[in-house]
Amino acid sequence: MPEFYGTKIASRLMLGTAQYPSPAILAEAFRRSGAGVATVSVRREAGGGRAGPDFKILIQNLGVAVLPNTAGCYSVRESVTTAQMARELFDTDWIKLEVIGHADTLQPDPFALVEAARNLTEDGFQVFPYCTDDLVLCEKLLEAGCQVLMPWGAPIGSGLGLNDPYALRSLRAHFPEIPLVVDAGLGLPSQAAQAMEMGYDAVLLNTAVARAGDPAAMAEGFAKAVDAGALAHAADPMEPRDMAAPSTPVLGKAFL
Repeated sequence: MPEFYGTKIASRLMLGTAQYPSPAILAEAFRRSGAGVATVSVRREAGGGRAGPDFKILIQNLGVAVLPNTAGCYSVRESVTTAQMARELFDTDWIKLEVIGHADTLQPDPFALVEAARNLTEDGFQVFPYCTDDLVLCEKLLEAGCQVLMPWGAPIGSGLGLNDPYALRSLRAHFPEIPLVVDAGLGLPSQAAQAMEMGYDAVLLNTAVARAGDPAAMAEGFAKAVDAGALAHAADPMEPRDMAAPSTPVLGKAFL
């Protein structure tokens, strides 16, 4: 099971808590999937009128680790202030750091992201940075004090899957000891399995489950796919080859 900042998590699946049709369906999705972490967007929950004691109790009753999120922040100051609010609200030093740089793609601002990560780690936060799959950016985030990296698979909410498998494999190869989580863009369980087959430690998603016709069933599907992908990676899969290779030996074949 994955370990983040010294805390072991019971599942490699991390789920967001936004956009579900009802609190009951949200809770059922977590129950059926066994997800180990719930991400909570502090600003969006407040803006949507779901924040407050009732929502906080709902999240606490899920029985999983809580990862507050600075989603919707577009500057260093805004993200740092939101992180400080989240620490008071949820009593945790964990923070999923988002500093958006482009309104259409929701791509993070790499310069502001590194600066905010440095400020937060110096303030005692344990930062989970939402980033692109850029190798140099990831190196800068580690230098800033992050001990986890969360590269995107594709833009948030797009469901496109893993847009650049080469870049994601490169990150895994360059940072073999760093916990890596594919965050954003997954639309199908098969895409989550692909990430796990690459050796990633976990996946984080929200829209693909919350907006499914049956969110709880989709959450369970993602959980099974994550387990299958992790098992396949641990089994040391065969390398692909250009030519066919018969699985049945020709030894003993009858010649007529």
